[in-house]
Amino acid sequence: MKGFPTILSTTLGVLAAALLIATSATLAHAQQAPLQDKPFAEHKVVLQLSDNDPKKQGMVISVANNLMKFYDPDKVAVEIVAFGPGIDLLRPENPNRKLVESLVAQGARVDICLNTVDTIERETGKRPDYIAAATPVQVGVAQILLLTENGYTLVRP
Repeated sequence: MKGFPTILSTTLGVLAAALLIATSATLAHAQQAPLQDKPFAEHKVVLQLSDNDPKKQGMVISVANNLMKFYDPDKVAVEIVAFGPGIDLLRPENPNRKLVESLVAQGARVDICLNTVDTIERETGKRPDYIAAATPVQVGVAQILLLTENGYTLVRP
């Protein structure tokens, strides 16, 4: 019984550390957008946008729009995840703004990476504006991982 207090304190320390790690993981996961509520979706697609090339932006919008038309908006879950230079698509002055807002009105979701927004703010001293239709997620790539782990197919047009 001499070593019992040492074993007990070591066990409690390990349990406390495990609880801290589990809590941290849960909080990090909680900062991502939840999965879309599309119970009748037969197809789930996540479109990655990580550069600001207007042709790629147009391609992402076109693919999302074509999927919504082909499958019916209730039968397909479409999520665009913009990070890095890709968030330019979600700026208020972007010429594709109305097309993005139309996709969101049809049931698609468009995510913006807050890590990218924070980086731009640190580098420029000004927080960039983005459209209200965008769903903020803390980490764009983590959102893509969450989606693919839950049955979404990743497409990078």
